[in-house]
Amino acid sequence: MSLSRQEMIATQVNELIRVIEGRPQADLDTALSDLVDSAVGYVPGAEYAAITIADHSGGIRTAAATGEYPWILDQIQQRWGQGPCHGAAWEHHTVKIDDMRTDGRWPDYCREVIATTPIRSVVAYQLYADHHTTGALNFYARKPGVFDGTAVEAGMVVATHIALAWHLALRDKQFRNALTSRDIIGQAKGIYMERHKIDASQAFEVLKRLSQNSNTPLIDIAHQIVRGECRSRVCDN
Repeated sequence: MSLSRQEMIATQVNELIRVIEGRPQADLDTALSDLVDSAVGYVPGAEYAAITIADHSGGIRTAAATGEYPWILDQIQQRWGQGPCHGAAWEHHTVKIDDMRTDGRWPDYCREVIATTPIRSVVAYQLYADHHTTGALNFYARKPGVFDGTAVEAGMVVATHIALAWHLALRDKQFRNALTSRDIIGQAKGIYMERHKIDASQAFEVLKRLSQNSNTPLIDIAHQIVRGECRSRVCDN
């Protein structure tokens, strides 16, 4: 694949990412769906695409997909605990099946895929991996042998940029959650400052004591106080 084609794919994916980031209150799942919908058009031979999330307990879920078959294939992987997307997610950066009928690495998975779907080719890319979960971007086709070197390179470019978009979206979500938590705790502190005529530092110490005494996360205590649901004896002191 020529450099100009790589640059074209990267530019188009980056433009889509900018559009997604500019939307008000765009959630992670919606952003992933938009990226997956566009990804199929960049990889020659690809008919379907999906993002698969796996955890260390063996659980697999489809975060976003085009068409019904990616969902079915992830369910098959879940049942057998094996498959190319699972392999890409945990073990390798890229995994490819040229033909489900001849690949011997995941026999149970391939057997059920052949029996229940028309999918014959798969290429999967690791998007990220941490201590708890990992994700893969997967492309599927009904014909065998469609993912040649050009297709694999195109998929890698798309996967690289989707991985970046995912990281940015997760970071933004975590940041917004942190701001929300800070605001709720601030409201709870304000209620205690007004109720008991104490300063902000003293109010925060009371919240921490409530959290420790009841073995309840601080943010949950703050929510209860703001909603007027805190019934602990300490709340009235």
